Amino acid sequence: MRLHDLKPRPGSKHRRKRLGQGESSGRGKTAGRGGKGQTARSGSSIRIGFEGGQMPLIRRIPKRGFNNVRFGTRYIPVNLDSLNAFDDGATVNEASLRKVGLINGRGDGVKVLGTGEITKKLNVSAHAFSASAKSKIEAKGGKCEVVSVAKAPAAKS
Repeated sequence: MRLHDLKPRPGSKHRRKRLGQGESSGRGKTAGRGGKGQTARSGSSIRIGFEGGQMPLIRRIPKRGFNNVRFGTRYIPVNLDSLNAFDDGATVNEASLRKVGLINGRGDGVKVLGTGEITKKLNVSAHAFSASAKSKIEAKGGKCEVVSVAKAPAAKS
């Protein structure tokens, strides 16, 4: 096989659709744009949900109920195997994890998850632990310390 023998796979190359090439082409006259109006014009785009000035469906439907996502706790996950970056007997907390670069961004706390194996004895301080992570850390002789999550104070009424 040589370079001149190479060909694209059958069916991977398509002809360009040639619009507006006469009525007998099957894509003539309006060139697949339908009748007249805003959508037949070039550069036209109508945003999703727009109903021509009529009150859109999403705004007509009454909003009811409660969504708890605003009040939930968002943990930054850290897997056990990534904690092997620390020395044996080290103390691991949120500040040390950020310094090493294992976590970044904003969250309400750090949660240690049990993915992978830990090879060192560590003292881990985090806001939450999965059951498997806690058992694996303690099996190696390490300690798991749960730090309370500092939530923002509620607004006074």
